Amino acid sequence: MTAQAVLFDVPGPRAQRINTIVGAVGGALLLGGVGVVVWGLRGELAPEKWAPFLDLDSWVYYVYPGLWMTLQAALVSVVLATLLGFLLGMGRLSHNRAVSWITAAFVEFFRSVPVLMMMLFAYYVSLFAFKLPGELLPIAGVIVGLTLYNSCVMAELIRAGVHGLPKGQREAGLAIGLTQGQTLRSILLPQAITAMLPSLVSQLVVILKDTALGYMVTYPDLVRSLQNLAVVKGNLVVSFLVAAVIFIVINWNLTAFAHWLERKLARRRAGGRAVAMPNLPVAPNPDEPMYTDTEQFEDPASYTR
Repeated sequence: MTAQAVLFDVPGPRAQRINTIVGAVGGALLLGGVGVVVWGLRGELAPEKWAPFLDLDSWVYYVYPGLWMTLQAALVSVVLATLLGFLLGMGRLSHNRAVSWITAAFVEFFRSVPVLMMMLFAYYVSLFAFKLPGELLPIAGVIVGLTLYNSCVMAELIRAGVHGLPKGQREAGLAIGLTQGQTLRSILLPQAITAMLPSLVSQLVVILKDTALGYMVTYPDLVRSLQNLAVVKGNLVVSFLVAAVIFIVINWNLTAFAHWLERKLARRRAGGRAVAMPNLPVAPNPDEPMYTDTEQFEDPASYTR
């Protein structure tokens, strides 16, 4: 007998009616709230406020440069965070206690500090300690802040992936003579990264959204560029709505890619086909007689020598 693994019982007719009523009331309240907000902003959403986005110059001088700066910071941060996260993940899994403790302290510290604080800290360190020129200060603050935080998150994802593998994987590596480090690098890490790849891709959405915090360190990202457009055209609400739509489109595509990758990896893990084995001689079954009844009781005198 099998039982369906669910977290709760299947709702009955009465519960389904209650859920339908609650959902309808909640949806009506949500639409009502949206309607109130739109009515209150009716002056800011007038057609003339949208007119600047019908002008090509607004896209060429404001939207596209801001979008490129956002993507540039996100791409550089992704590469650096991936590399540093891989190293931190290996450090967290190291059997050297000193390395493991130092790495754990680093990861826990930078996971606990807000990203904006790290951006500001990196901005002023670059200004006072490294004497970077003014045009490099904002991008240095954004990239360093995003890299430190997201590399720690990726390190924890890798560590969770390794710990989620069956113990037999480690034991098999040790049984064939590999060391702990060789087993980690050759057997455990490739499987863990493959298993956690959708989560790692989803982290790209977080990095892309957090680039908007660069606004506080004067980084000319999409938000700041559209704010500059709003100062010229007087359409702040519409400009921020356009920025929100652009972020939604990009993040939706990244999320869809992560889901597609997860389904593909799941099919690859579950879709292995049985390999046809060659025809090999079968060992005799000890429960079966060596001869047939005719052969067993055949007259020995009939054999030829």
